[in-house]
Amino acid sequence: MKNSNSLVSKRQQLILQYLKDNETVKIDDLSKKLGVSPITIRRDLQLFEQNGIVEKFYGGAKLISKELDDDPSFNHSTEEYLSLKHSIAKRAAELIEDGDIIFINSSSTALLILEYLEDKHVTVVTNNGKALQISTSPNIDLILTGGEVSRKKLCMVGDYAAQLISKISADKCFLGVSGISANLGISTCVLQETTINSMMLKKCTGSTIILADNSKVGKNHNFLVGEINRISYLVTDSNADEKEIKQIKDKGIKVLTVNASSE
Repeated sequence: MKNSNSLVSKRQQLILQYLKDNETVKIDDLSKKLGVSPITIRRDLQLFEQNGIVEKFYGGAKLISKELDDDPSFNHSTEEYLSLKHSIAKRAAELIEDGDIIFINSSSTALLILEYLEDKHVTVVTNNGKALQISTSPNIDLILTGGEVSRKKLCMVGDYAAQLISKISADKCFLGVSGISANLGISTCVLQETTINSMMLKKCTGSTIILADNSKVGKNHNFLVGEINRISYLVTDSNADEKEIKQIKDKGIKVLTVNASSE
């Protein structure tokens, strides 16, 4: 008998809380604690890995996200959160035109854009190593920056990656960020990614698009990526803070909103 969605959500919330408390989990331990099969735990951890929350290793996983307190997956089911990320990515993909050269950073949400390009001919330049795991259209030319690999997110950083980006002029730039604020701009919690994101903004000749769910809007993190006036569009969801959204719009930024559950 299959579990109901509510039971699945509760189990995933328990796993996430256990990760938050212990940082490392073992599949066999969780299987015994939660009374489900190891296969079920593996599937949950696989989903968390796709969302950039954990890094799997043989027999378990370790926490890599620094932002679980602000992560919507603590307030909604993981399925709802993943659906929200897809909705944001799909809406952002509508801004891409046939023949565009685009930058995509290490964001798991921004990377989902690759699934919604349909039959458009697009050149994608990214430092996100997980791009190799996505089945893309033959019309997409994929360029990886190379560089030092950050194992936490399987992204490429450092001088080599930055130098390659500096030699390319992109038509559009799609960045997922840790925070976006009308007053302080866009920011990240990962120092090594600051240079890459900033270089993508600098080398974009057209629209710059920020993908950020409601938990990122109005938030500021340690490392500044760019000023708010460097942004053309914000793609977010309907649960984003209305006051902050108004302030962002007042800065001349176009805000595209997808529907989100308010539960």
